[in-house]
Amino acid sequence: MWKWEAEGQAKGVAVFIHSAYEHHRRYAWLIEKLRMSGMHVISGDLPGHGEESRRKKAHDENFRDYGKFIRQMMQVALNYNLPIFIIGHGLGATLAIQIEHKYKFECAGMILTSPWIHLTHQPSKLSSALTGLSKLTGNMKIHHDITIKQLTRSYEFYKEEKDDLYYNAVMTVSWFRELHQFMKAVSTMQEGFPDIPILLMNGGSDKIVSPAHSKKWLIQQNISEMQYKDWKVCYHDLYQEPEREDIYQYMESFIFNALRNIGYII
Repeated sequence: MWKWEAEGQAKGVAVFIHSAYEHHRRYAWLIEKLRMSGMHVISGDLPGHGEESRRKKAHDENFRDYGKFIRQMMQVALNYNLPIFIIGHGLGATLAIQIEHKYKFECAGMILTSPWIHLTHQPSKLSSALTGLSKLTGNMKIHHDITIKQLTRSYEFYKEEKDDLYYNAVMTVSWFRELHQFMKAVSTMQEGFPDIPILLMNGGSDKIVSPAHSKKWLIQQNISEMQYKDWKVCYHDLYQEPEREDIYQYMESFIFNALRNIGYII
């Protein structure tokens, strides 16, 4: 777990949760933008990711371990006694939804990008999608086959990350089963979610997940303040896309409005 202090007087704290297979270093640009906007940032690699992924042949960690790590980050954030914003991307967004639903941390808002509610890109070994899972043993390894070119249109990001040693999209069948059970549980969640402001953003040309399913989840929630934004030409990794400056400005506006609504002068 890592902490980055804001430039000048802090307005709030951002807890950032990255997606599956990757690591928090991919979001150095986002972390710096948040700092410059007056936010302390707390992030780190999910269990089994980052440095740990180099020592593992496949993801097989328990989803409860992800939850425990996120709760630890939230406890650190609470120590600042400042408004907290949970920012989750991909699987990280889905984990954020589940954690907030279960533990109801006091937050000023949530920002979710490209949540893993329904995967449209399945491992090639499972040609018949989920029906093939029951025929495979739990410890068998499969590759999700998600490439950088499927995540973003940015050639600059591709050049920087194409040889990323900390990116590992290999998992066991049992991990993939748990992933789908987890997504199903979140997708059917229709009550009990805290009434906090939510901004949900998707890429209209996402090649990994179905934006329609995450939009449907948002509409089903009994929330007083919600925003949905579809970035039409963008792929899955919104913070790596050529339009990321515009995407960040949209997110920053949401944060500042949420702070004003609870009495902060921006």
